[in-house]
Amino acid sequence: MNSLDWAVLIGYFGVMVAIGVYSHKRVDDVSDFFTAGGRMPWWLSGISHHMSGYSAVMFTGYAGIAYTYGVTSFVTWSFPIALGIAIGAQLFAPRINRLRSRLHVASPLEYLKNRYNLGTQQALAWSGMLLKIVDVGAKWAAIATLLSVFTGMSLNQGILITGVITGIYCTIGGLWADALTELGQFIIQLLAGVAMFVAVVAELGEFGGFFGVWDEPALQGHEKPLVGPYGTVFLLAFLFIKLFEYNGGMLNQAQRYMATPTAREATRSARLSAVLWLVWPLVLFFPMWMSPLLVEAQNADGSDSYALMTEQLLPHGLLGLVIVGFFSHTMAMCSSDANAIAAVFTRDVAPALSSRAREWNGSKGLLVARLTTVVFLALSMAVATQVNSPTFKDIITVVIKWVAGLMGPIAIPMMLGLLRPFRRSGPTAALTSWSMGLLAFWLVNYPIHWQLDGGVPLEYQVSIPLAVSLILYIAIGWIKPENTPERDALIETLNTDDDSAGVAVPAPAKAGDDVAGARLDD
Repeated sequence: MNSLDWAVLIGYFGVMVAIGVYSHKRVDDVSDFFTAGGRMPWWLSGISHHMSGYSAVMFTGYAGIAYTYGVTSFVTWSFPIALGIAIGAQLFAPRINRLRSRLHVASPLEYLKNRYNLGTQQALAWSGMLLKIVDVGAKWAAIATLLSVFTGMSLNQGILITGVITGIYCTIGGLWADALTELGQFIIQLLAGVAMFVAVVAELGEFGGFFGVWDEPALQGHEKPLVGPYGTVFLLAFLFIKLFEYNGGMLNQAQRYMATPTAREATRSARLSAVLWLVWPLVLFFPMWMSPLLVEAQNADGSDSYALMTEQLLPHGLLGLVIVGFFSHTMAMCSSDANAIAAVFTRDVAPALSSRAREWNGSKGLLVARLTTVVFLALSMAVATQVNSPTFKDIITVVIKWVAGLMGPIAIPMMLGLLRPFRRSGPTAALTSWSMGLLAFWLVNYPIHWQLDGGVPLEYQVSIPLAVSLILYIAIGWIKPENTPERDALIETLNTDDDSAGVAVPAPAKAGDDVAGARLDD
């Protein structure tokens, strides 16, 4: 990097902070901070949903998969995400929107106190927060790894810089700041991604051009959709995981659906995000697929290949723009995660721990929300400094194995609890599926993995916890149904399309009230 690249990077940071300051005037209360007051247009929600779904891990961990295996990086990652969101556009997006518009809640987990009970809500809230700290820690480590390649900064210095800048704008402006910065970041990433795509295509002439390049020995087998540990079982498991995760299971995407004015707008938002996930990653991944022809990775897993290729092919200025693109994805995801976790703590966890927290509203609730955001970012940054330790091993292990493997047990009770067919599944089904899914994750990833020759294949490490949770949630619901008139009424409120169809809309209530912030009248 030279002075021009630094100017681009510093300018980007300045614009992000300025957007946060601008968004501050849009935030008057907790609802504005967490759900944009339900006033976010569908197209902005859709772009924000897309941008908050991936980070610099794509340019490190998944760049390594693309470098080693080729197109399977798209087939087993962004394609199942696109398909999962497309399904969720009809199945989950409108129902999650009704959590805000009909139950008047500000956190995706707030309704669980009524749908199940307080214990279930707290179990999912605490485990979700802890998983998010680890997940976001991996994202900070990923962007810091890239920054070290370009600037020579240490890992900890990179984590500190990106974390502090993100903390400033997302703490000041809440979800509005997240969405508006993500719009700007999307435009930057569009320019940077196209620049890199063009630069790589220009280098392919000596290798047979755009289509003939696949005959090169360095790319043999790279055109196969399913290779190595990324086989059919992994693809199917990942599809189910991403169906839950990217439609609200990781909380931050649920906020995008809640932020739109109506259920119909939430559906349109999800469809836009699905299209972006199907098309845009192809532009980003193509240079990664070509990287074995152009650079020799220094890391064994190929995670530095994209950064090395960027340095080699792009002139200064454009190099700075691509580096900004790396930051844009990571900061988008981390800021949205911070906002989501602040919502969970402020609206779900704190009211269960303290009676005073149930009175938080107005300026006091807003202050707590902002302080919680800062604390979450600080904890995730602390975890990021340990992401390459023996406990976590490396960035891609955290993202694929930990996040994908633990997502199912946490998300299944939350997401399936919205749907009529699962109304018989109550607190027993939810807590059993959650706890046994976590136990299954520990067993297949540690005791059983260590005892088997070669260990448990990755596809089973991520699929077994999901399968255990899903089967138990459904089976226990039928064996021991726990639906009550109150729970059935809540589910009908979320599943009825027409507001005039005799569904009572609950009145707003304070966080911690007896009916998860709302009361359903018969």
